[in-house]
Amino acid sequence: MKITYRTRGTCSRKIDIEVEDGIIKEVKFTAGCDGNLKGISQLVKGMKTEDVMKRMDGITCGLRKTSCPDQLAKALSELK
Repeated sequence: MKITYRTRGTCSRKIDIEVEDGIIKEVKFTAGCDGNLKGISQLVKGMKTEDVMKRMDGITCGLRKTSCPDQLAKALSELK
């Protein structure tokens, strides 16, 4: 399954995600902190969606109440 999630409250604008049988196959962020987001994308590849959601949910960025990792968790929660 492939989805595109429009982020809210972050520098990134969207996240393209591919999940198969509850395992993340691919993640691509558009805009945002390029190196950090490429790193996050590689780290979560092969992980269970539920594990990524547990780890990323609630992470903030500076004074913002959300972050790119938090937005990834929100995107993955929409797959359920």
